[in-house]
Amino acid sequence: MSSIDNKTVNIIRILSAEQVEKAKSGHPGMPMGSAPMAYTLWAKHLKHNPKDLEWVDRDRFVLSAGHGSALLYSLFHLFGYGLTMEDLKNFRQFGSKTPGHPEYGHTDGVETTTGPLGQGVSTAVGMALAEEFLAKKFNKEDKKIIDHYTYAICGDGCLMEGISGEAASLAGTLGLSKLIVLYDSNNISIEGSTDLAFTEDTAKRYEAYNWNVLKLEDGNSVDEIDKAITKAKKSDKPTLIVVKTKIGYGCPAKVGKSAAHGEPLGKDNLLETKKFLGLEGLEDFTVPEDVKAHMQQVKEELSAKEAAWEKTFNEYKKEYKDSCVEFEKWMNDEFTLDVNEFAKEFDFASPVATRNASYEVLNKLVKHFPNMLGGSADLSPSNKTVMKGKGEFSKENRLGQNIHFGVREQSMAAIANGIAVHGGFKAFCATFLIFSDYLKSSMRLSALMKLPVTYVLTHDSIGVGEDGPTHQPIEQLATLRSIPNVTDMRPADGKETIAAWYYAATNKVGPTALALSRQNLPSYKETSAEKALKGAYILTDTEGTPDIILMASGSEVEYIYEAAKLLKEYNVKARVISMPSMKLYEKQSEEYKESLMPKEVKARLAVEAACTMPWYKYVGLDGKVIGRDEFGASAPGEILYKEFGFTIENVLQTALQILNK
Repeated sequence: MSSIDNKTVNIIRILSAEQVEKAKSGHPGMPMGSAPMAYTLWAKHLKHNPKDLEWVDRDRFVLSAGHGSALLYSLFHLFGYGLTMEDLKNFRQFGSKTPGHPEYGHTDGVETTTGPLGQGVSTAVGMALAEEFLAKKFNKEDKKIIDHYTYAICGDGCLMEGISGEAASLAGTLGLSKLIVLYDSNNISIEGSTDLAFTEDTAKRYEAYNWNVLKLEDGNSVDEIDKAITKAKKSDKPTLIVVKTKIGYGCPAKVGKSAAHGEPLGKDNLLETKKFLGLEGLEDFTVPEDVKAHMQQVKEELSAKEAAWEKTFNEYKKEYKDSCVEFEKWMNDEFTLDVNEFAKEFDFASPVATRNASYEVLNKLVKHFPNMLGGSADLSPSNKTVMKGKGEFSKENRLGQNIHFGVREQSMAAIANGIAVHGGFKAFCATFLIFSDYLKSSMRLSALMKLPVTYVLTHDSIGVGEDGPTHQPIEQLATLRSIPNVTDMRPADGKETIAAWYYAATNKVGPTALALSRQNLPSYKETSAEKALKGAYILTDTEGTPDIILMASGSEVEYIYEAAKLLKEYNVKARVISMPSMKLYEKQSEEYKESLMPKEVKARLAVEAACTMPWYKYVGLDGKVIGRDEFGASAPGEILYKEFGFTIENVLQTALQILNK
């Protein structure tokens, strides 16, 4: 290792520790121990250009151990990613570019939001999968325009989390050889030694996952790390490089101790650290001139990599015009569709389960959006998410658009995030609505990053029936609706299902969750895909101001629709509102909302086979909700609906009670 390499590594350590010290909070230990592997990767292997952070063929880097964000910000500063020294000084402060954990879309250069352990490496699997597909589709024998690696740095905590094991198992099965994970193995977690709870042979576990595993005993050796990464890039399997490090390396008082994990070193210890690292007397937040000069040379070499790619791409553009046009459409998300024209492709005149309607819509949608990529957690026959004729993604077929995630809901969603954040695809994944609990943490990151991932969640109510309360969602719809940036869509029939998928495919500002029925639902002549995109609309109405407003989503629209007819016999004027999406409704103007639910009409009734909580915003203190705030039971779905009060007669009687009739 050259002296300038060593000095640059130590500057990364000090800058990271100084950020934490100034903020009086953070995690200095991981950056100090991982600095050599991070520097080696970024300076000697990572294909990136600080002058163009959006370069499509850049290598992707994920700091899965996101608590070590000070390490990433130090790299960004030294490599010219736009973070100033002032930004580093504002670490963890309100409105700064250097938040406590890396945030995609907030800090330039962050490839994905990390922090919840295990999420980063799982998302990296999706990135690597996306690269494999795009390379196979668009590269030519003589012109490779997609040819990059996905790297991640993770720690013991990441590999304790079950989500990372799920994702690693699938990565090994799929042979994602351009995925390289550097494992900061320092044997320390917050509570102390990992021997307290993590004693397995992780290397053997990853070998069993069908990974290539390399081991380095000296985490401070830039040369050995360099050789290991070079070797990893030649493997036909994903690679785990186990790098033995010491947490808090450089701080004599805290090295190798859990105290280095999540608290500042302290001023005196920081001075001792500088002395130990040969930087005694260095002013805080200072980069020596020789390190600056070295980094300038490194940045110039990195810029040359994109220049070489640009030459290849320009030749590709001339020789393969049609492929280039298609490539740019995929990468720039340029596919468009008109909802009314799309709706004309369907004839949902008969009763249909919305999961079956979804299958029809998906298979026509992919003709308009050919870059759709996704699958199910071993439930595609039930979720109805197979794209016909599009093949299955595998080692042997990199162009398969149907992904078999296996029974791995948690990692499935993280992998979908990786596909989406990589770019080039409309990513979706599917399971039962009840199992949205498993993928909640990944879905929350989809929402935080505003990634347009589509979640297909079928078997959306007690209508699941005989499978019983373990499989009958009650609180899940409320949970989805509570997540910022997630758009809920629970269609009442085939036409509303068109709207749901149309919105999901064209939504570019966040994830969409489709809640779909197992059982057949009526087809209404009054429903409309265009109207459904407003989130709520009048299905049937009465002359003048209504006496009562009835509202529902999905399968329960049937009950208010039929009850409104019976209310006429009691001289009650009922307005029937279908509300497939509360989030979309909330985006409408106040005038539109007033036209649907006039404030003067206090008599309101909502019906949904799920917890009642979300509906009180719309029914108010004078209204009622027919819902389910207890778990379900095992019985045929139609029996459960009757037993739990989801009947036309109960809607009728409840409406009359509200009106005191």
